Amino acid sequence: MLTVNAGSSSLQLHLVRDGRVLGTEHSERSPDPEAAEQAVSAFLDTAPECDVVAVGHRLVHGGEAVRRPTVADDGVLAAVREYADLAPLHVPPALALVDAARRRLPGVPHVLCPDTAFHVTLPESAATYALPSEWRRRYGLRRYGFHGLSYTWALGRTAELLGRSAASLQVVLTHLGGGSSVCAVRQGRSVDTSMGFTPLEGVPMSKRSGSVDPGMLLWLLSGSRLSIEELREGLEHRSGLLGLSDGRSGDTRELVAAGDPASALALEVFVHRVSREIAAAATSLGRLDALVFTGEIGWDQPEVRDAVCRRLALLGVEPPVRADLDTDGTISAPGAIVPVLTVRPREELQLARDTLGALGRPPENPVPS
Repeated sequence: MLTVNAGSSSLQLHLVRDGRVLGTEHSERSPDPEAAEQAVSAFLDTAPECDVVAVGHRLVHGGEAVRRPTVADDGVLAAVREYADLAPLHVPPALALVDAARRRLPGVPHVLCPDTAFHVTLPESAATYALPSEWRRRYGLRRYGFHGLSYTWALGRTAELLGRSAASLQVVLTHLGGGSSVCAVRQGRSVDTSMGFTPLEGVPMSKRSGSVDPGMLLWLLSGSRLSIEELREGLEHRSGLLGLSDGRSGDTRELVAAGDPASALALEVFVHRVSREIAAAATSLGRLDALVFTGEIGWDQPEVRDAVCRRLALLGVEPPVRADLDTDGTISAPGAIVPVLTVRPREELQLARDTLGALGRPPENPVPS
């Protein structure tokens, strides 16, 4: 199976068989539409020889058109394009890759796997914005939530590591990376999450602002201070860690190494906002069985994990005692009141599972590595 994962600033292609990755291609730049077909073809031409029987595509935002893994056809893709402006960094390149993959592999099913599917269980109180009802009805304004593929995988791995069923757990999951969010899971169901109508809401990210005062945005748009285009570009490309560090970097590894005041402030703001969202998410739970870090930062940035945990003593969370792991596992002390775990992000394996499920085929049993 070919899995295609177009992020806001990256492209990951994987060949997966029986839960194992046979080949991979990872670039830090998602291709433009003209380069999409070349990227897919080049990967398949150099990958291990095998017959691709299905293609799973990560779809960050399908709006109301796609809320669960769905076989892509012309009608479905046309419907998704109506919502492309809700996630302009993600959906256009993803659709370009779908088109390219369908041209290269026309005889196999292509399945769209939306990140929003994990959050269809959000209770009405968590999904509803305090906006005029006519706006909500007319424009479908609601909290969708994102990073669902990552959360689905992390929840399953957490259940395995704790020796419990996912349906019995009440946990807070954090996906920290180029895009970052927090999610509360109760009895296997998403009940709150920090991202909302678009992937711009919530905690600061690598280059995205996260939540800011809407009154401030209205002020910036008034009096010819900023145009809509300038505001959009600034919020999506020049904010977050990059903006906080005065343009030094949106990468926490570089900010930790830099140690200058602007870099330190960027990390402090990020840690503050992440820990605040974790604490807020915990109010949707009856207890806290575990705190789980995933995503590139969550998996591979012990300084950030440690700093976040130190702010959560009120929840019974203690600083991790293990920093460097090469496998999924518990990083808190044995017997900790709230176990802290880190799980390597494996969206490609969850894509494969969801694709098989949409096609009515038996699920694979991935072997974590």
